[in-house]
Amino acid sequence: MESALDGRGGLEAHRTRRHDLVLLDLMLPGLSGLDVLRAIRADSTVPVIVVSAKDAEADIVSALELGADDYLTKPYSVRELVARIRAATRRAGPGMAPDTVTLGSLTLDVGALKLRLGDEEHDLPKKEFEVLSLLLEHPGRVITREEFLDRVWGFAWAGDTRSLDQHIRRLRRRLETDPGAPRIETVRGVGYRLVSD
Repeated sequence: MESALDGRGGLEAHRTRRHDLVLLDLMLPGLSGLDVLRAIRADSTVPVIVVSAKDAEADIVSALELGADDYLTKPYSVRELVARIRAATRRAGPGMAPDTVTLGSLTLDVGALKLRLGDEEHDLPKKEFEVLSLLLEHPGRVITREEFLDRVWGFAWAGDTRSLDQHIRRLRRRLETDPGAPRIETVRGVGYRLVSD
């Protein structure tokens, strides 16, 4: 375990050493917590839990949309923090997925957060990547909205559930560019499933 006193130090520690989880404050000197989070998400899927005195909905939504796995407002109990750390590391635990997953002309590179459709390669935002990963874990099976929200956004998510629909819509647009790619079907009132011809 290690700590940094400012944003630049924290980002440097992230880039030079491997960590299992990052606890990130938003109010950091030098480089803001959101800037640090944005930089971490540019090259890593390490679980990030934001711990901050900022409790406005806009701050929470911004952090989650940038890729934070959870958000905890100060003051908080140690028991709650430990429970959230366990939940985040459980979701990101080893052996959950292989390095690449392929279905039809779609290949998902888990380590690089990249989507390949035939010969085309696409960088995916973290949440979009996680939504597609969950669909690929169980092709043909309906994934309920509740399962998406629990597995991708975490139990602390208090935002608008339409965020899931927006991610699905963007993924559909990507997949429609390749006729050999699987498609995402809506199961009205339940959730979504990934199907391939």
